[in-house]
Amino acid sequence: MKLKALTAFYLTLVLLPLLLAWMGARPPRGIPDELATGAGMLAFSIILVEFILSGRFRSVSSGVGLDVTLRLHQLLARFALVLALVHPFFYRTPFARQLPWDPTRQLTLTPDFWAMAGGILAWLLLPSLVLLAIARSKLSYKYEAWRIMHGVGALLIVGLVLHHTLNAGRYSEDPVLRFVWLALSVGALATMIFVYLIKPLLQLGRVWRVVSVTPVANRMWELILKPTGHKGLKYKAGQFVWLNLGHNPFSIYENPFSISSAPTSGPNLNFLIKELGDSTRLIGKTPVGTTAYLDGPHGNLVVSGRKEPGIALIAGGVGIAPLLGILRQLKLEKDPRPTVLVYGNRAEDRITYRDELESLSRDHGTKVIHVLSEPPPGWTGRTGIMDAKLIAELFQSPEMKDWLYLLCGPVKMMTVTEDELIALGVPSNQVLSERFNYD
Repeated sequence: MKLKALTAFYLTLVLLPLLLAWMGARPPRGIPDELATGAGMLAFSIILVEFILSGRFRSVSSGVGLDVTLRLHQLLARFALVLALVHPFFYRTPFARQLPWDPTRQLTLTPDFWAMAGGILAWLLLPSLVLLAIARSKLSYKYEAWRIMHGVGALLIVGLVLHHTLNAGRYSEDPVLRFVWLALSVGALATMIFVYLIKPLLQLGRVWRVVSVTPVANRMWELILKPTGHKGLKYKAGQFVWLNLGHNPFSIYENPFSISSAPTSGPNLNFLIKELGDSTRLIGKTPVGTTAYLDGPHGNLVVSGRKEPGIALIAGGVGIAPLLGILRQLKLEKDPRPTVLVYGNRAEDRITYRDELESLSRDHGTKVIHVLSEPPPGWTGRTGIMDAKLIAELFQSPEMKDWLYLLCGPVKMMTVTEDELIALGVPSNQVLSERFNYD
């Protein structure tokens, strides 16, 4: 229901300018000119509403999942780019000064370069913004540098397009539509202010400190935070936060990490962090007492409220983190449903919390299946990778079609697993996963 409501809200905002233009009193022009104007207006409204999708609003990320909002953000940005690029090539009406007998500008387009300049500059900048986002993982610059460039670039493009729309747009001469464009632009700016100013201000009163940093496997560390001066975080098992470790709350040095502790285990939060990249390669040297700030909780990779008769958890590498939090919570709640954990790793020394997983198997009845792609001599567990054949073998029982499936790990693993589960007859709404990258 929440997804439907959010979809309706999004479509209303995106299509509102087109609807107001269609309902206006200005007579229509030829079809190519109307297509040109419509493409430009739709591209601009999509760009403006994109700020909401990237604003980390809990009602969005927890209602439909960060994977859905992120994928929508990426796909809609590309769609907006196509619309913006083709927009000027549809016009057939000539550029000329306004004729006295044509007050609604049916017969000419404005030749004023100042009115066109913003649109021209935005038309040149938008492809760079989108292409740099698509290729971010393949480029050498840091995530934080890209984030600044992406945010500033997006705001710059909004300002340029708004200038072009208000000064060169034929339909934007109508007061109501003019107001809508201004309101949507102010809303986009307000989203940035909320993320980069208001949220950090609120975090000043909710300080966390590092209790311990402990190695739990090869290049894997358990980080534990405790609340300082407040009661902690209200969250559901399987959710994640944006963690700012060792910086002030206004810093852009933050990254998403899943919570691996159970909500009912106490106020402290556990995280499983892998040494990977600039932000985490020195995680093991974090001093006890280091200040941290959290933005969250986010995500819908949760069991809470689900009534499926069984639960399957499929993890790859550090993707065990949110699933471990779920398993810990299920154990504390004495949840009677059958549970299966399939845990894939490259080598045996990458298996985290092995003793605890064996304890879960004994005390809670969780069936734990380890899969190694590079097993050591004498390994008696499963070998290979998490592929469609393995998933089909493990979950082919007819009764397992009604189970809930929770996935976290490498994108390729999740994609293969999702496709195979759906091929086995599992409804898509019973397969939950969260992705942080697609390209």
